[in-house]
Amino acid sequence: MSAGPAAAPERRSASDATGGALLGACAAWALITAGVHGGSPEGVLLAVLAVAAGYAGGRICGALLPVAAPCAGALAGLGLAVTAPHLALTPSSPLGHAGATAALLILSAGAACCAAWAAGTASGRLALRLLAAGIAVAAAVLGSPVGCAGAVAVLLCSLAVARVRNRTLGIVGLAAAAVLVTGVSLAVADDALPDGLTAPLEGGLGQHRVLLWQDALGLAERDPVMGVGPGRFGEVSPVVAEDLAADGKPHSAPLQQASEQGLVGAALLAAVFCWLLYALWRSPGPTQVVLSAGAALTALTAVAAVGNALSVTTVTTGAGLLAGIATARPLNDEPRNSSLPRPR
Repeated sequence: MSAGPAAAPERRSASDATGGALLGACAAWALITAGVHGGSPEGVLLAVLAVAAGYAGGRICGALLPVAAPCAGALAGLGLAVTAPHLALTPSSPLGHAGATAALLILSAGAACCAAWAAGTASGRLALRLLAAGIAVAAAVLGSPVGCAGAVAVLLCSLAVARVRNRTLGIVGLAAAAVLVTGVSLAVADDALPDGLTAPLEGGLGQHRVLLWQDALGLAERDPVMGVGPGRFGEVSPVVAEDLAADGKPHSAPLQQASEQGLVGAALLAAVFCWLLYALWRSPGPTQVVLSAGAALTALTAVAAVGNALSVTTVTTGAGLLAGIATARPLNDEPRNSSLPRPR
């Protein structure tokens, strides 16, 4: 016998409970590793709180204002990206500033695309897609090629899913893309790629970033279970010690987790991303909204794999907010436009 629609709330409750448990485990493991090796778990705890608060707020706003909420989020993210250097919302390191700005612009483009698919009129969808395109242009003007490329990729993915009826393949594709980018970054740190690929990648990433990654990988190998302690990478990294302008981070979320909190910390970070994709897959919202948000979160994962974006509270809050909006159940469950395919 089929479970039917009545089982949907139970599945969503299980998904929410799983997410809460994973976020709690991230916070607990940061405290455990800090207790063993010392360090400052406050950054991890703040990031966990930011994701949880953003997700909860997004669920509420997405249910009440399925179009206005993501539109407002897109404009707010764009405004923060433009004013971030003046508001000191990003790290002082140039590497950190670039990653945080790109992440905010990508999330803003994703929110605009979600709002476009939730809009009830063709003119509204066109205006919101123009907003997403404008965010990509703004990224180019701000000197963020990564943000521009990410925003364009999110917009193209959003347009490409116009007639997609089964979101499963889309979610699987997004997960594969995230694994690919993360795997390449780890291979660069381990110098495991062929010479023909390593040189161009290192040229684009910068030698200093690659040295930080190699330091992080070495620290992870030194203590693969618990790492050196949250927030202690800058204290023990030889590369950071030689650079007065460094901000004490390896500028790669997976490598930072592995070096500071061991493989368990890295696995918890990966599990949180998998949970977000699963929550999107189970979302009652339109498939186009789900995959647009998923594309933005996957692009954010790519930026975080090669930058310091997840260390910025505005970015983690924005990621949670976008995921919450895309997984919210609108108060009016009837589709706004009967031409859109029902989610599967």
